[in-house]
Amino acid sequence: MKSSLFFKTYSVIFFLLVNLSLLGQELDRDRLDETTRKFTAASFPLLKDLLSIPNDAFYPDEIEKNIQWCEKAFAQRGFGHTRIETATVSLLLAERKHPNAEKTVLIYLQIDGQPVDSTRWFQESPYTPTLKKKNAAGDWEALPWSSISEYQDDWRVFARSASDAKGPVAMFLTALDAATELNLSPNYNIKVIMDFEEELGSPQLPKAVTDNAALLEADMLIIFDGPRHITNRPTLTFGARGIATVQLTTYGPVVPQHSGHFGNYAPNPALRLSKLLASMKDDEGRVTIEGFYDGISIDAETEKILKAVPDDEAQIKDRLQIAKTDQVGSYYQESIQYPSLNIRGMQSGWIDEKVRTIIPGWARAEIDVRLVLESDPNRLIQLISDHIQNQGFYVIDREPTKEERLEHAKIATLTHEISYQSFRTDFDSEVGLWLTRALTRAFGEEPIRIRMSGGSIPISPFVTTLNIPAVTVPTVNRDNNQHSPNENLRLGNYREGIKTMIVILAEEL
Repeated sequence: MKSSLFFKTYSVIFFLLVNLSLLGQELDRDRLDETTRKFTAASFPLLKDLLSIPNDAFYPDEIEKNIQWCEKAFAQRGFGHTRIETATVSLLLAERKHPNAEKTVLIYLQIDGQPVDSTRWFQESPYTPTLKKKNAAGDWEALPWSSISEYQDDWRVFARSASDAKGPVAMFLTALDAATELNLSPNYNIKVIMDFEEELGSPQLPKAVTDNAALLEADMLIIFDGPRHITNRPTLTFGARGIATVQLTTYGPVVPQHSGHFGNYAPNPALRLSKLLASMKDDEGRVTIEGFYDGISIDAETEKILKAVPDDEAQIKDRLQIAKTDQVGSYYQESIQYPSLNIRGMQSGWIDEKVRTIIPGWARAEIDVRLVLESDPNRLIQLISDHIQNQGFYVIDREPTKEERLEHAKIATLTHEISYQSFRTDFDSEVGLWLTRALTRAFGEEPIRIRMSGGSIPISPFVTTLNIPAVTVPTVNRDNNQHSPNENLRLGNYREGIKTMIVILAEEL
């Protein structure tokens, strides 16, 4: 009887110790690594399947297939799901509750991808995931997909959204599977919101969050998106700049004219646009529009946080192949604490094999303005408009009429859209300390903690409407060509991303 009681007591204690170990109290890193490797190898069919579904948000039929795939994938893992209808395509909310959970973590995943120009991809299709490794000449060569079972960390999968951001979706689903094998049950409830229009600026998200605030209610938000620090060490990012866009058009003759007949007579809109854009910045890359940087200052404590990030400025310049940087800040982390004014594209007339000797009828620039918390986006747009007017332009928000063309020597059409504002979360917030603790247990070192990323993610509606803090957990390789041809995911990052998400599921809140 005593022996039986002892055995039962010992068994209970052993069970509790094992499960405490799995929950992060005494995390067994060897078992974690073994499980991660096992489930990484097993997950490649899932990754390939997900990446094979076209996901350009301009095509709702494509997006519907992605929604259905996600519904099935989360249902197989014990999640209920709800479509949040919008004016365009749905958002998808998946939810799973856990016993004795007192808190809820909302997780943001992006499913759509940038449009593709298949002629610039070095493979059959951007939606045909292709396994590649570098050869002796330093070029990427394709491997049979069957080779992936014996993958090496530096091999890569090339496909649209491999890194931005279907790769992290596959990582999270795989981490859920691994957690099941480990008998892990997080001590918090999980809600997963999936965005299918992120690359369009998530235009429906703010209203959807406001209209469904009770459904989305949570204690904190984590975002599985973006690349790690350039050192490829575990990283947490505590904020991101917001974004607004501006379209600016200048005008010449009502239709293109022969440059021989009308050169020196008809004003050239491309020249006018170039001079107008040049007036907005100095030779050091700083915005010269008065008041553009007002309200932003870097105090001593912030400086300490920024300089703790182990950036190698020479390495960054080497990677970009630039001799000198703009001087908005004196180093990289400082530079992204300020709003930016970027010309993201220009067009006028024709070039290359279509070039012709004409004076164009119009010239257009597409501009993005990265936002920070301290600056009001509406104010920045107004400052840009006022500056254009001060350069002698008649500023309107449509094409000019014939009467306006004849009355005003210089006309500019300015339209804009404010997508979303910046967000920032304190390092010592509950979510910040929790994620720092989890990643430290997994990798044996504190993650690099970045105050704010230069890029933008549409998170501010959650932060402001739901009143919850948010932190990004980036996992993919920085040199992933996101938004560009030949986007890719390094398989070592894929494996470590799965490991990262397992420990987050394991770590007690």
